[in-house]
Amino acid sequence: MQGPTEEKEQLAGLVERVTFHSPETGFCVIRVKARGQRDLVTVIGSAASVQPGEYVHAIGRWDNHRDHGLQFKATFLKVMPPTSLDGIERYLGSGMIKGIGPVYAKKLVKAFGEAVFDVIEREPDRLRQVDGIGPVRAKRIVAGWADQKAIREIMLFLQAHGVSTARAVRIYKTYGTDAVARVSENPYRLARDIRGIGFRTADVIAEKLGIEKTSMIRARAGLSYALMEAVSDGHCALPEDDLLTLAEQLLEIPRPLLVEALGLELADDIVTADSIGERRCIFLPYLWHAEQTIAARLRALASVSMPWPDIDPDKAIPWVEGKLGVTLADSQRAAIAVALDSKVMVITGGPGVGKTTLVNSILRILAAKGGSVALAAPTGRAAKRLSESTGLEAKTIHRLLEFGPVTGGFKRSEEMPLACDLLVVDETSMVDVPMMAALLRAVPDRAALIIVGDVDQLPSVGPGQVLADIIASGLVPVARLTEIFRQAAASRIITNAHRVNRGEMPDLVPPREGETDFYFVPAAEPEDAIPKIIEVVRNRIPRRFGFDPVRDVQVLCPMQRGGTGARSLNVELQKALNPGQFDQPAVERFGYTYRVGDKVMQTENDYEKEVFNGDIGFVTALDPDANELTIDFDGRPVVYAFGELDEVALCYATTIHKSQGSEYPCVVIPVMTQHYMMLERNLLYTGITRGRRLVILVGQRKAIGMAVRGAKDRRRWSKLRDRLTRT
Repeated sequence: MQGPTEEKEQLAGLVERVTFHSPETGFCVIRVKARGQRDLVTVIGSAASVQPGEYVHAIGRWDNHRDHGLQFKATFLKVMPPTSLDGIERYLGSGMIKGIGPVYAKKLVKAFGEAVFDVIEREPDRLRQVDGIGPVRAKRIVAGWADQKAIREIMLFLQAHGVSTARAVRIYKTYGTDAVARVSENPYRLARDIRGIGFRTADVIAEKLGIEKTSMIRARAGLSYALMEAVSDGHCALPEDDLLTLAEQLLEIPRPLLVEALGLELADDIVTADSIGERRCIFLPYLWHAEQTIAARLRALASVSMPWPDIDPDKAIPWVEGKLGVTLADSQRAAIAVALDSKVMVITGGPGVGKTTLVNSILRILAAKGGSVALAAPTGRAAKRLSESTGLEAKTIHRLLEFGPVTGGFKRSEEMPLACDLLVVDETSMVDVPMMAALLRAVPDRAALIIVGDVDQLPSVGPGQVLADIIASGLVPVARLTEIFRQAAASRIITNAHRVNRGEMPDLVPPREGETDFYFVPAAEPEDAIPKIIEVVRNRIPRRFGFDPVRDVQVLCPMQRGGTGARSLNVELQKALNPGQFDQPAVERFGYTYRVGDKVMQTENDYEKEVFNGDIGFVTALDPDANELTIDFDGRPVVYAFGELDEVALCYATTIHKSQGSEYPCVVIPVMTQHYMMLERNLLYTGITRGRRLVILVGQRKAIGMAVRGAKDRRRWSKLRDRLTRT
């Protein structure tokens, strides 16, 4: 890979042959007769369109490939029409213009010479002077030339304004021949329409187009950007004053201009105003509507009669205890009685309190009555765990609702509801406002709904705090399980998780004899913690407990930044756990270097690939020639173009937030005072409860104490609770 100090070189020449070109991604392999080179040069890069005979200007570096020899890898590739007669003939004869093949290319060049492009564009009637070209063929030639010219002009325009070739291809695929006009009119639309382009990138393009920092178009786009920043922090809205202050800081625009811009955004329904308590707040409309949907659907579901006949809990509970071979606690018995008589209910509680046994008991009773059941969870790992614990099929919410990549929406909705009498949703603390709204739209009125989750865990990464708001509203019955069962009480993971949740220090002293499932490794400073984490993961855990250091052990960090943050530890753990691949091909994209064998995580939902945020996979193949990398997700290989690697990240270490809904055989959690901004009780509690068989904290007792005491009320601005309690 190119190092940071390597000089980029330039190369120019005539395209002799197009070995490969992908119209979807723009990736191409071309053979070029380059100035100063005796033999043809293989150039690898990206271009919306490239044909033999065209002239290319490339910027990049030379790479001596093990199998294919010397190649020029272009980070920038500019394609221009040919100027020589031979180049023009090859270009026209390549098949890129409908109606012209090698024979007609030769005839056209013979008839018009170097002026052939001007004839096609400005005097198309003259084409019929060429033998065999009639009105139909002439029309096809003119149309084909116009398309090619449009593509070229768009690419040149975008590249001139700092857009990479891969991004330019994506823009062209989205806007087509209107790309230049649309981007020139409002470059900020790129942040809304094109994946991978945010406000900051659009802002740079806007500046190059001469758009002033204080322009109204920038102020309006910047307000949406500021609101999206708030959404990324979990809010569904922001108080108007807070939004204007945030936008003022982010955009460096005078407040009066932002007030005017907000008025225009409200008038055009780009944003929505509503009150939360005494404060006027600004919502993105889709979140405002999603909150309304959740409240309306929960009320509607709760008001309809039960989908099954009356069930006597005094008979059903002893029956199910016999079937499952368990003795239910009084709290579980009471919860079953409520579930059998409630259209909607919530089951919440920490680890080891019997949520799984309770859900299984309810499912077994209803199955005996012939009721149909659907099970769902937010992530693939959570759905798999739900399947294993119930013996029934469970799906991710996305798969349950049948997302359609082409339409960009869910097939299941009010028009085509789910076919079930009962829907059980697990790990609901992870479910954000838009996802819950989509789910409830698809639940038929007749069906019952059981919402299961641990309300003391971190709230969803996405906007809102759905589970907490539903519980706090009092709209539906809540079974809060608190009793730790005897078998679970033997686990120090579970007992320490509950201690943390109560605001008590976990027991950090291991038993004098035998193994346990919870350890603390002291480290005074980050410089001390990093080698200890590596030693624990690479050597001590595998040697003592037999866990695979890559597949079974997950490092969970309070935050991304810092020496013991996920980003830094990923680099160190990659060196320690995948060293044999450092002499193998690698690709460096978006801040990470990937090699075969690397552990990675999908960081956003990709509906076309059917890979979702939080899914973990392993790199199994890397093809520098095809610009592709293959990742195996639970036995399913998924191919990524190098330009799509902004969707993934190394995952030897990840954040506790990203681990929600997942469990791992072993977790290692660095807890240092440098993480002070993130050290909160629910963060540490969530991290500890991710470990199934072994949890190891590495760090400072002081930092653990800060986390245990850090029960901050980080308010999320949402009106859902008010909507649910409204009579």
